[in-house]
Amino acid sequence: MDSKKLAPFSCSFTPNLPEILTKLNCSIVLTTFQAGKVVFISPKNEEQLVQLPRTFHRPMGLALQDDRMAIATNNQVLVLKDSKILASSYKGKSNTYDALYVPQASYYTGLTDIHDLHWSDRGLLAVNTSFSCLCAIDDQFSFTPVWQPSFISKVVGEDRCHLNGLALYKGQPKYISALGSHDFAGSWREDITRGGVLIDIPSNEIVAHGLAMPHSPRVYDDRLYVLLSAQEKLVCVDTEKGTYGDVAHIGGFVRGMCRLGDFLFIGTSKLRKNSSTFNQLEIADNADSAGITLLHLPTATIMAKLTYHASVDEIYDIQVIPEITRPNILNTISGDHQRALHLPQAAYWLAEQKVETTSANPAASS
Repeated sequence: MDSKKLAPFSCSFTPNLPEILTKLNCSIVLTTFQAGKVVFISPKNEEQLVQLPRTFHRPMGLALQDDRMAIATNNQVLVLKDSKILASSYKGKSNTYDALYVPQASYYTGLTDIHDLHWSDRGLLAVNTSFSCLCAIDDQFSFTPVWQPSFISKVVGEDRCHLNGLALYKGQPKYISALGSHDFAGSWREDITRGGVLIDIPSNEIVAHGLAMPHSPRVYDDRLYVLLSAQEKLVCVDTEKGTYGDVAHIGGFVRGMCRLGDFLFIGTSKLRKNSSTFNQLEIADNADSAGITLLHLPTATIMAKLTYHASVDEIYDIQVIPEITRPNILNTISGDHQRALHLPQAAYWLAEQKVETTSANPAASS
C-alpha cells in the first residue's frame, strides 16, 4: 500500500479483534514517539474499531493506576486523571465518551530519555535510559536515582547500557532489562544482537545474558516474560538457570506488552532502514510494519492482529484500560485542558472567552 494515499492512522485488523475487545470490555492505549501521538483504540461494536490519536511530545512509557495515567514525554512526565463528568459533556459530543483523561500534574525531568514507567508501592518509577538508572519521579528534583546496575560506576547522561524495561512484582521493582552491560558511553551499540541482559533489582545480579535486544519484561503468574526484539519473539525466563524458553514467535520488532485476562497485547514496530543501530539486524527486512498482536497466553496462540498502513511506524508502549470502551484524552498543546476543571465533588468546563485586539496600525493586525 502507498501510505501517501491513505488517510492518517489507516489500519487493517483481523475480523475478531473488535469482538475480543468488546467481550473484554476494554480499550487499548499505545504510544508512538515517532508520530508523536498517544492513540486510543476502542471497539465501536463487534465488527468495527474507532481510534483517537492525540499529540504529545515524543511519548514513550505509559503507566496506569486506577483512574490515573502517566505519560513519559521528551522532557517531562505528565499525570492525568479520568473525569467521567467532563467526559460526558465533552464539547460537541455529549454522552460519547466514557472516560476523559485530564492533565493534573507535570514533572519536568529534563532530557533523560525515560522509557518504561510504572506506579509502584514506592510511587512513580521511571527507567532513566540516558542516566542508566531507575529513578523516582516527584516534585523534589528532576529525578531521584534509586537504583543502578552494579556495572555502572556513575549516574551520568551517557546512555551507557540502554536500560529500558521494568517489571514489578507485588508492587515492587523486581527485574530490569538493558541492551548491554558495559560502563562507557553508548557501549551497548557494539553487540546489540547478543549483549542484552536481565537484572534482578534487589540482588543487583544478572539473571540472564546474551539476549537479543530485550524489552518490556513483565511478571505474569510468578513467571518472568520478556520480548526479544531482535528475534521477533516472546520468551519465558528461568531466573535460577539463566535460560529461557520460547513462548511464541510474534513477528517484527516487538516492544511494548501488557496483559488483560488471558490475553497479552504486544506491540510491533517497523525498523528504520537508515538507522545505524537497526539496519544490522537480521530482521530488518521483515520488520516492515507496526501494529498490535493479541496472544492467548495459556495456549501461546496468536488470536488477533492490527496492522498500521499509515502514520504509525514505531510503537513504544501499550496498556489496556479495563471497563472503558470509548476513552478520550486532553493534551497540553491545544489549550482545551485549561478549561477543564476537575474538583473533588464536581467538574465543569469554563466558557470559552473571546479575546479582542486593537491596533493603531491597521497593517499590524494582518
